[in-house]
Amino acid sequence: MTIFVGTASWTDPTLIKSRKFYPPGCNSAEARLRFYASQFPLVEVDSSYYSMPNGSNSVLWVERTLPGFVFNIKAFRLFTGHQTPRDMFPKDMQSALPQNGKKNLYYKDMPEDVRDELWRRYFEAIAPLHDAGKLGAVHFQFAPWVTSAPDGRAHVEHCADVMAGRHMMAVEFRNRSWFDEKHASSTLALERERGLVNVIVDEPQGPANSIPSVWEVTSPSLALIRLHGRNHETWNIKGATAASDRFNYDYSNDELSELSIEIQKIAKSVSQTHVVFNNNWENQGQRNARTLMEILGAAAKSPLEAGP
Repeated sequence: MTIFVGTASWTDPTLIKSRKFYPPGCNSAEARLRFYASQFPLVEVDSSYYSMPNGSNSVLWVERTLPGFVFNIKAFRLFTGHQTPRDMFPKDMQSALPQNGKKNLYYKDMPEDVRDELWRRYFEAIAPLHDAGKLGAVHFQFAPWVTSAPDGRAHVEHCADVMAGRHMMAVEFRNRSWFDEKHASSTLALERERGLVNVIVDEPQGPANSIPSVWEVTSPSLALIRLHGRNHETWNIKGATAASDRFNYDYSNDELSELSIEIQKIAKSVSQTHVVFNNNWENQGQRNARTLMEILGAAAKSPLEAGP
């Protein structure tokens, strides 16, 4: 039973501004990542969702982290069905984008050759992480409007086809239709059939863009748990200027103890378990991650033990 605990991002603006995690003088990108990797064995890269990842950054991340440190990396927003501003595409490709007068573009808008080139560049950019044995899962957080209807399912299967034989694909849905009474069984069957990792979430319940915690393993290799917090008031907050505005929640020790029981149960069924705290307001995620590691005890990998 191997449990890696970490957080979503190590560079959130509120984390840096708070001065509650990084020690004095830890001001450069290199120093921050080196310090983070001395505290945790796992991190989730969120910047690759907003814009295409950069291969030179991947090389630096490999150099600045301990052997066995693991990066889970988010899929580019276009791939997951989200609206994508034109300036988030590589500059040299922007002239090839559809000239339809729209500020935001979607995957369905893209010519096939543009799609293929974006996928190629994405894989090229994360190759240094994979080659160094530091790439965990590629995390696909599908848009709330990607439903369990045939067109939504077809898009998920398309992404699975592209990813097949390349990297481990983890799937997080943001539309509750995937796990309603009618579709829950078929959703899990799809994930098992395609070897996709079912992302187990802890998040506010009720809104159409939240899903229940489905503690099911769909890949023998990995279980991925993402803890978003339980702040109903901010889940769909209007006018948020950063993701941390939405995920402002501090887990209590009792809540973490309850979660640890489920995490250890699920960890018995897979080779490796990743727990990612996405409650990224100031240092909440880092504090909660440390507490969970203490609760898990020997089951949680320490950074110096983060080998295969």
